[in-house]
Amino acid sequence: MPSSTTTLAAVVATATLIVYGAARLTKSTHHAPSSTLDIEDLDPDDCISPDDVVAIFDKLFMQMQQVVLQLSQQVQQIQMSGQVIPEKQLRQLLKSEFDRALGQLQAQVFEDNDVDADCLEEATWEFMEEPEQYPKVKRAVERFQKLYESISGEDVVGWHPKSKKSGAAGGGNDVAKKELSPEELVKAATLFFETITEKMLEMAQAYKEEGKDLSNPQFAQQYHMEAATDANEVAEAKLKESGVTMSEFRSAIDKHSRIPSIGQAIGMLQMKQQQELMAAGIPM
Repeated sequence: MPSSTTTLAAVVATATLIVYGAARLTKSTHHAPSSTLDIEDLDPDDCISPDDVVAIFDKLFMQMQQVVLQLSQQVQQIQMSGQVIPEKQLRQLLKSEFDRALGQLQAQVFEDNDVDADCLEEATWEFMEEPEQYPKVKRAVERFQKLYESISGEDVVGWHPKSKKSGAAGGGNDVAKKELSPEELVKAATLFFETITEKMLEMAQAYKEEGKDLSNPQFAQQYHMEAATDANEVAEAKLKESGVTMSEFRSAIDKHSRIPSIGQAIGMLQMKQQQELMAAGIPM
């Protein structure tokens, strides 16, 4: 994401992806010298907590998810008009628009949560270093990273400042990628979408049994937040079991989706998924 106008955008650009926050730093922009800072003197209400980080990432995810949906619809309209945008240029345009929207959104989110970006960045990494102790933080951060991956095509989930030297996200970029044929892509896409649909229907049924009506905006938002992680994780695991990584899957989509028959096949899978989810009463 070629921008340095905002803190979040800069972090996304270097694959850190909105990973902001600090475990024991105050929300204020005034920092006490480390040599005189006494943790016991800090008011817990003035510290950035794991819940603060989760709330910020969740809010950014929900709003940026809508941006991604709008961008996808715009691309579909352009393609339906007969225009062909080279893949590299399309990626640049999408990342630029994502960057712009994020820059507009982040300032308000930070203000609403009364946090300083530098403190938030430091805290988030501190929490991420202890994923077993702060699983909700890890979940929220990686959910947003996956959203960025869907736009950028880059592998960023699992990226950490300590991986800067290697330039690898989660240390996996050095592994050679397998190239899928168009037929293998359709097979993988079918498995991916069907697995997501099955998991989302299963989750919707669980909500219903718990008395949570998805027509209620509060429950609908909660459902989509959970589904964005749970369903995708299950689908990714299924792909991996079949011998295909998400990185290979995305690369194949980029390479083959412009073939009319392949693009149509993937589009039909998406349409089928939407129809099944809507038929089950899941708000889209």
